[in-house]
Amino acid sequence: MTLIVVTAAHTLVHASGGLLDPTALLTGSGPYVLAIIIAFIFIETGVLFPFLPGDSLIFTAALLTTRLMIPLPVLIIAVAAAAIVGDSVGYALGRRFGRKLFKPDARILKTKYIDRADEFFARYGPQSLVLARFVPIVRTYVPPVVGMSTMPYRRFLLWNVIGGVAWGVIFAIAGFYLGKIPVIANNVDVIAVGIVILSLIPIGITVVRESRSREHDRQL
Repeated sequence: MTLIVVTAAHTLVHASGGLLDPTALLTGSGPYVLAIIIAFIFIETGVLFPFLPGDSLIFTAALLTTRLMIPLPVLIIAVAAAAIVGDSVGYALGRRFGRKLFKPDARILKTKYIDRADEFFARYGPQSLVLARFVPIVRTYVPPVVGMSTMPYRRFLLWNVIGGVAWGVIFAIAGFYLGKIPVIANNVDVIAVGIVILSLIPIGITVVRESRSREHDRQL
């Protein structure tokens, strides 16, 4: 079943013009839309693949609840559950494999990502599991970092649940009520793309900083 959902999600991404178009992705999913949402959230948080539109997907789905025929409470529960289970899988991967999965020259599982998440966790402690939900890429790698730490799963689960529920509730309710504003409801595509772009800004800033740092090191 998981393989079917993942395959469907992969096909829909290419058919709908890519990850920058959550509206087309959702409206083109037909009766599988809720399964696609769950699959994307789980993949982003559970299998260490950070380049999916989690924030914009939730926001856009909430905007389109009437068209998608998904009650808002159902959407929130589905998102929170997928996020919580995904983070639990990430924790388990960190606990089981540690840093063995990460390589400096890897395409996705780069050592620098886990180092960044490690710094984030060290700075904010257990609360990082809540804060990281709202930071693209960081939310993917904090759970395995916590799995590598001494934090017991019971304590991790508490913060995991708080973070997953908060993420789902905030983005879903924001999308649902903002969708009642005509100018937003009539420009769903633009809003969705805008959210994706905004979520990528921190990543872009980090890339620029790292590039400047490398250039500075070469000049020394």
